Amino acid sequence: MATDPVPVTETPIVTETPIVTDTVIAQTTIDDETRAQALARGAVENRLAACAHIDAPLTAYYRWQNEIETAREWRISYKTTTARLAELEAWVAESHPYDLPEWITIPLTGGSAAYRAWITQETTEPG
Repeated sequence: MATDPVPVTETPIVTETPIVTDTVIAQTTIDDETRAQALARGAVENRLAACAHIDAPLTAYYRWQNEIETAREWRISYKTTTARLAELEAWVAESHPYDLPEWITIPLTGGSAAYRAWITQETTEPG
């Protein structure tokens, strides 16, 4: 006994995710846990970031001044807004002991609207 084939929809189903560019994750690394804590806390205290996460130590391999280096480092991920990003970057560069600290930013292209609103609220100067 044959069955009728299931009809195929001609129009593909597309789910669009809104692209959000007002909030970002900015990252740096440092080779001392106490300094990582100071960089994380200082950015939040100064409202340059709503929060900062410090990852467990990782091993970094990189080329520096024509040598291959290995270091134990802690990665700090800051959640902030594009409006505060330049100030955060300048603050990290001034506060960081490295000659050339890692500085990477990742735009948030989705996520909870309430969470993104909280990031904006916590990085806005009171007043």
